[in-house]
Amino acid sequence: MDPYGDHNRKILSPLDKVLEEQKEAVHQDVIKESNFQAESVLESEMPANGFKNITSIVEHLSDLRKQLIKGTAVFLVFFLAVFASINLWFPYVTRGHKLIILGPLEVVKFYMSISMALAFGLSLPFLCHFLWQFVKPGLNERESRFLSLFSPIMLLLFIGGVSFGYFIVNPLSYQFLVSLGAMNFTVMVSAQEYVRFLLMTTMPIGIIFELPIVALFLATIGLLTAVTMKKVRKWSYLAIAIISALITPPDFVSQLIVLIPMVLLYEASIHIVVYAEKRSIIANKKTEAQL
Repeated sequence: MDPYGDHNRKILSPLDKVLEEQKEAVHQDVIKESNFQAESVLESEMPANGFKNITSIVEHLSDLRKQLIKGTAVFLVFFLAVFASINLWFPYVTRGHKLIILGPLEVVKFYMSISMALAFGLSLPFLCHFLWQFVKPGLNERESRFLSLFSPIMLLLFIGGVSFGYFIVNPLSYQFLVSLGAMNFTVMVSAQEYVRFLLMTTMPIGIIFELPIVALFLATIGLLTAVTMKKVRKWSYLAIAIISALITPPDFVSQLIVLIPMVLLYEASIHIVVYAEKRSIIANKKTEAQL
């Protein structure tokens, strides 16, 4: 009779202990093998460049953060410089107009608004450079060459638009509206309303003057053609009229002053796109001839 025949008791024989240890070892090997296979399946399903993509996104975000910090620092430096020299440029902003303030806080609002606008204009070249440094790695050769060549022209067009608004649109529209109100009212212009009117008649016009470069860029990447611009010319004029009405004071003098250069810019954009298309055709023919 086997004294170890009862396998249900808690105390096992040495032989049973060896068998149990072997079973446990086999069980652990099976678990390790299944875990290894599961990890292999996950790794095979994961894209080979998944980690590279995550690393690339983190690097881009880090680069964007650096450029934003540098742009903010430059803007703050110009803001402090402009705010500290407020008595020097204040007469050029007000143009000798008698302005009133409706409370002590309005003085601060006026100074802050004008200082921020001037600081933005002065720091714009640096902001464009920082933006260029960020987007340059993600552009193809054609887009990179285009922006590197025409970035200075874009800045000059923006400055030209702001100057056009400051020297022409703003004084003419301001005098017209004040004279119109003086016929039946005592006109008193607050400082806050004046700075709002000044920004309305300068900054949007500077952006609109970028139209030729925008059209040329769209034509360069194949999204716009001169034929299309000619076909939609009437609708474009209607859109231009609506835009000029939205960005200018509600008087026909200001709208007309802005509408005319916008139409001229649109026509100039057509000729620029035609010239770009001709150059592209010539370049393609040269490439084919070389091949």
